[in-house]
Amino acid sequence: MPDVPTAALPHFLSPLTGLVDQGGPVVLFLLALSLVAAALIAAKLLQFLYLGVGRFGTARKALDLWLDGRPQEAKTIASGGKSVVADIMLKLVQGSARSDTRTELLKEDVERICIQRINTLRAYLRPLDMIAQTAPLIGLLGTVLGMIEAFQAMQGAGAAVDPSVLAGGIWVALLTTAVGLSVAIPVSAIVGWFDSRIEAEQSEMEALVTAFFTGAIAERGAARIVALEASETRHAV
Repeated sequence: MPDVPTAALPHFLSPLTGLVDQGGPVVLFLLALSLVAAALIAAKLLQFLYLGVGRFGTARKALDLWLDGRPQEAKTIASGGKSVVADIMLKLVQGSARSDTRTELLKEDVERICIQRINTLRAYLRPLDMIAQTAPLIGLLGTVLGMIEAFQAMQGAGAAVDPSVLAGGIWVALLTTAVGLSVAIPVSAIVGWFDSRIEAEQSEMEALVTAFFTGAIAERGAARIVALEASETRHAV
């Protein structure tokens, strides 16, 4: 495979110069893809941290206060939350506080906001997924090109073929596939982790909105019945 000049590479990248020299432009391209993937992953982590992904405690506390008939406290708690679901809870409380709000319209509009938030969380995942899918194929392409070059050299040598030279050409060709897999495997795993966090966030949003409008009667119904019976007993006495 053709050599790639590496003299201009920074000193801290010197361990990679031998890899690029042996693998050629395909390895260089894969290394560039890995840098792009690392930048996208860092951007996603900062986004998740900024949007408070996985922080459900504030929203759940605000929901409990709302269901207990304490809307002002629920609004105060939700407004102090630094997460996506806390913001959704705040919009639910604020929307319900308006006297002209129709429940059906509020629910539809909050679902619209939830979809927008989920789409925001999915930003940059498509490029990462493309890198994870194409890196092995690019590495395989480099291997095929290297194998073609090795067998062309063997054909040109005729009967004087040196098996060690042929073996050296083959392992250098396989190097690109190894680099492609080394890029794809961790990126694919990280994309899967991002997807799982987004799915958890979406599930929490759906549960929050549903409980807000249904009053979480499946969980809180028994407690309300007990409280009502106790109240009736006190009045009877």
